[in-house]
Amino acid sequence: MAQKPSVPKGTRDFGPFEMSRRNYIFNTIRGVFEKYGYQPIETPVMENLTTLLGKYGEEGDRLLFKVLNSGDYLAKANSEWLEKRDSLRLSTSICEKGLRYDLTVPFARFVVQHRNDITFPFKRYQMQPVWRADRPQKGRYREFFQCDVDVIGSVSLLNEVDLIRMIDEIFQHLKINVVIKLNNRKLLSGIAQSIDAPEKLTDITTAMDKLDKIGVEKVYEELRSKGLSQDAIDHLEPILNLSGNNTSKLNCLKELVGDTADGSHGLFELGTILQYLKSFNLKAKVEIDQSLARGLNYYTGAIIEVKAEDVKIGSICGGGRYDNLTGIFGLPDVSGVGVSFGADRIYDVLTELELFPEDAASLTKVLLVNFGEKEELFSLGILEKLQQAEIASEFYPEPAKMKKQMKYADQKQIPYVLLIGEEEMNSGKLTLKNMVTGEQKKWKIEEIIKIIGA
Repeated sequence: MAQKPSVPKGTRDFGPFEMSRRNYIFNTIRGVFEKYGYQPIETPVMENLTTLLGKYGEEGDRLLFKVLNSGDYLAKANSEWLEKRDSLRLSTSICEKGLRYDLTVPFARFVVQHRNDITFPFKRYQMQPVWRADRPQKGRYREFFQCDVDVIGSVSLLNEVDLIRMIDEIFQHLKINVVIKLNNRKLLSGIAQSIDAPEKLTDITTAMDKLDKIGVEKVYEELRSKGLSQDAIDHLEPILNLSGNNTSKLNCLKELVGDTADGSHGLFELGTILQYLKSFNLKAKVEIDQSLARGLNYYTGAIIEVKAEDVKIGSICGGGRYDNLTGIFGLPDVSGVGVSFGADRIYDVLTELELFPEDAASLTKVLLVNFGEKEELFSLGILEKLQQAEIASEFYPEPAKMKKQMKYADQKQIPYVLLIGEEEMNSGKLTLKNMVTGEQKKWKIEEIIKIIGA
């Protein structure tokens, strides 16, 4: 019995319909990236595990897909770990490579490795798949595309402003209403300092980052389980429950954590970014979210997260400032900032809200109907003229029944069909049928090119 074909959980095939829509997303994002002066790069699917481990926190390390060494991968395995079934430690001896978890860490490695070949500040974008051994669910996949944009080699907060403007413009083009949430890692450090628990920063931020998902009481419960005293949690309460506009939040946070060194610095950076943004007419709402942490250890400054207002799906874009990432690879004191657009979640949002343009799924603009051998020779010349005019065109390869050819055009969502029979060949006027309206009319090829190419 033949094996039923399938793909691993959390991965998907994409047919022509889906790919056309995905390319609409990629092309929209790419166009804005390049408009702001960012250049494309690509990095390998696999990275050395030493590049990846320790950059994403304990949870991130668990979600890394590890690649077994080639050949006899058990030859160098530690026999004690093997006997004890210590899979975590064993994996480091039988796996030297892993699938990339995101595009930021590989980018930092790229910058260090190619630092003599690039110009700083280096503005790059990268659109490639990443892999995480997560539990698949709505809007969350094990293989998914990220569209990253970063600038490295500059500490200016104008870079954060640039990123926020790009986020706003991209989602305007896609017609998705979003809210852009801002926080700062220094502010989070200030919060931990204000309750005399700086050593608990990771525990505090991990719990706070779950506020939207599990609610404030569950956050308190998790903080208690991590060893925070009730007195410390009581001091956190007004911070977690902070509300109001950005100005009032900044004022309240200054009172609560502004006397700490990190907190004061973080609030200054947030206030400066918001002040710069007043110079622009942004469509998206920009709001401070003091609980936002994004769970990644490498952020050191601004933290950015974007959510669709009309669909419950989690973040569709996010990122932040990182000052120390290249230092891990031997290039200290190089600051960077960037964001990542989740193409798969954006696709799901556009689908749910029915926001894809009608022609996003169609590549071919016109199909030439095949009436037979004599008409074929004439139609091939017409096909060439259409394609030379940069109009996506195709000729049905066989003189099949008209119903079959029309069904082909309909199923591929081709907007126009060109019928060239003996009468059209003699008159020089070709019959163009609009597959949406059903209207058909005779035109010269020059007129048809203008109509379809408009």
